[in-house]
Amino acid sequence: MDSFESTNYERIAKAIQFLVDNHKEQPSLELLAEHLDMSIFHLQRLFSEWAGISPKQFQKYINIQQAKKLLKEQQLSLFDTTHEIGLSSTSRLHDLFISIEAMSPAEYKDGAAGLSLKYNFYSSRFGDLIVASTMTGICYLAFFDTNKDDAFVLLKEQFPFATFVFEMDGFHQLAIEIIDGDFNKNEKLKLHIKGTSFQLKVWEALLKIPFGGIQNYGQLANNIQKPKASRAVGSAIGDNPIAFLIPCHRVIQSTGLLGGYMWGVNRKAAIIAWETSVLANNTNTEQ
Repeated sequence: MDSFESTNYERIAKAIQFLVDNHKEQPSLELLAEHLDMSIFHLQRLFSEWAGISPKQFQKYINIQQAKKLLKEQQLSLFDTTHEIGLSSTSRLHDLFISIEAMSPAEYKDGAAGLSLKYNFYSSRFGDLIVASTMTGICYLAFFDTNKDDAFVLLKEQFPFATFVFEMDGFHQLAIEIIDGDFNKNEKLKLHIKGTSFQLKVWEALLKIPFGGIQNYGQLANNIQKPKASRAVGSAIGDNPIAFLIPCHRVIQSTGLLGGYMWGVNRKAAIIAWETSVLANNTNTEQ
């Protein structure tokens, strides 16, 4: 996806923030267009291209009260609700294509010494990305809003003794295509990540949250049989080295508020809203 599409994400993120901040007033399309300094026609077209539905349809999916309802009343994800009414959208579940192959203790201890990492920069639906991989799989993926040099510095901090090669590879391409919404892949994307035993358990639990699903920190702690470890779970989520593919954006506070996100709360809201709208739109198409 080119820089023009990345700019579109920035516009959408700004729109989502406005709708979240003013959700009680349910702002009109005219007011939203005015806030973004674009015509209603342009706004409608941009939303439809980005989310596959109209701004008005999109608006109801970013209402935080919906998250509260899912967590407190239904105790179901949108995915589970879809299947409860007899519909299927498993082709939308990118998690089916992901498996974890953790780095060895020696690799972890030595800061990836001896590993050769291929890295490159990309534009995506949700903004600019830096992606790195080993011969085994994706080891790092992060959104960035600054410049490429700063993004690369953060990558090197994660793997201080690795060798870096500026190059695209097949893992990168597959990851970007999945992030941009193409989940129908025969290839199997692997993640080659480093972490403590507890972190790996948390990240694997994140992978089990289905596309469009939402959990809170307490629920995730229960899922790994550590019901009193909500705070530690939150810390492990904050250390997640792979944005989107390990979907830490699907975890929110028990109150229904979005909570923090390493790559920006606006981006978290955008991803949740997009996933929800894609799943709901897919459901409506199948009805």
